[in-house]
Amino acid sequence: MVTTLSQEIGLTPAAAARIAAIAAKQGKPAILRLSVEGGGCSGFQYKFELAGAAEADDAVAETDGVQLLVDPVSLDLVRGASVDFVESLGGAAFRVTNPNAASGCGCGTSFAV
Repeated sequence: MVTTLSQEIGLTPAAAARIAAIAAKQGKPAILRLSVEGGGCSGFQYKFELAGAAEADDAVAETDGVQLLVDPVSLDLVRGASVDFVESLGGAAFRVTNPNAASGCGCGTSFAV
């Protein structure tokens, strides 16, 4: 059963627009999977990839018709987080604002709990 978690994890309109643009260029559905893996300079790192469809146990947040999927194990580490797309002089990237992270690193893709 797919769980909708708009209150537990979020996707900003800027991130949704960027995902939709990338998916359209690649001819894929506008679905982004966020997962957490061990590694990175702070212990855990975020991984993003386009997905074809939700798995049965995925949590799903939706913004402007774009879905954000999170598996149950990763959800425990990102509950309450928000995924944004930011552009700056240093480049453009998806950024996770995670209230569960006790610390992070300068690159913004790694965190510790």
